[in-house]
Amino acid sequence: MPKKIGAAQARANFPRILDDVEKGKSIVIYRYKRPIALVSPVPQQDAEKPVRRFGTGKGRIRIIDPHWADPMTDEEVDAFLEGRY
Repeated sequence: MPKKIGAAQARANFPRILDDVEKGKSIVIYRYKRPIALVSPVPQQDAEKPVRRFGTGKGRIRIIDPHWADPMTDEEVDAFLEGRY
């Protein structure tokens, strides 16, 4: 049987209500002695996470400069250190 609380009490104690719902309890919120909402836990699905496959990003990345990973020359290092690069 679900727990019954008033709307004002629900507003004041919402974090505690969420804790009860996480534990599996259902709560009915009343306003003026009429039920207006049922807060209940979401049914757990036993769906497994999809397995990531290597190579699924093929063709999505475009390398503009093929020499981007080449080491810097001495002139480039000097320019970089002086703030000209």
